[in-house]
Amino acid sequence: MTRPPLRARLLSALAGDPDGTPSWVRALADGDDRGYFADGGAAWTVHAGTATFVAGIRALLIQALHPGAMAGVHDFSRYREDPIGRLTGTVRWIICVTYGSTEQAHAETARVGRLHQRVSGTYSTDAGPRSYSASDATLVEWVHLAFTEAFLGAHQRWGGPIPGGADAYVREWAQAGRLMHVADPPESEAALRSRMDAYLDRGELVSDARVAEVVRFLRDVRFTGSMRLAYRVLFAAAVASLPRRYRKLLGLRRTLLPVVTATRIVLAVSSRALGSGPRAQDFARQRHRRLQNAMNTDGSAIPSAADEVS
Repeated sequence: MTRPPLRARLLSALAGDPDGTPSWVRALADGDDRGYFADGGAAWTVHAGTATFVAGIRALLIQALHPGAMAGVHDFSRYREDPIGRLTGTVRWIICVTYGSTEQAHAETARVGRLHQRVSGTYSTDAGPRSYSASDATLVEWVHLAFTEAFLGAHQRWGGPIPGGADAYVREWAQAGRLMHVADPPESEAALRSRMDAYLDRGELVSDARVAEVVRFLRDVRFTGSMRLAYRVLFAAAVASLPRRYRKLLGLRRTLLPVVTATRIVLAVSSRALGSGPRAQDFARQRHRRLQNAMNTDGSAIPSAADEVS
């Protein structure tokens, strides 16, 4: 059997579709406003880069350190049986919020919210059982913080310049946090890191058998062939790029291999493969062009997300 080309394998993993154009990607061309984030802005730039491949792994490792978040993953996530499906679900939310119209961003956030409604239960602590829910303010905040830190950190190591700098990315992506009902999300890199350090300082992050299970799984996700080799490099990159305190808590060590250089090679090959066909931002730009043409025709202004944000 002929192996699918690299682009098809990457897009199957990321979007659940070998062409990268499931209905929710094509819908990026629809809508009546420019969305929450500007073309060429910080969020578009960071999320368009292949450093996101490292960031996704890094975010999962950091998120797992919160026992409430870890309990939800352990009790409800399909990551063991369907890791690709779990990945594409997360990618879908990121892409729709980043590149979609405000209507699509809200619809996708509502879809995720419905999935989270059933995620609740209890987990054990030294002080006894403690309840958790995916809607808990602390858990929602932690997931947002871990995501923002991971995507920013990976891009700083393997991506290019960020328009407006790191603070611009944290400030822009705070809007995604607000969509998920994060109260007062940080809007600068310093505030982000200070907020995360507070979790460590309060002793709210722990490593236990469940965390070790997730780490073992993430270390050896079931890819085959060149994808398997590439993933091993990306996992090593995620570990190497973690702030030392998180890496130590996870019980992970940096590899002795030249992981930074190896990761640059893997990401460059992936970028060339993905660049051979349309990507999510191309569909978003179709919407922008349609709206711009309409404005040129009737002289009206293009609605912007800023008009909807109080």
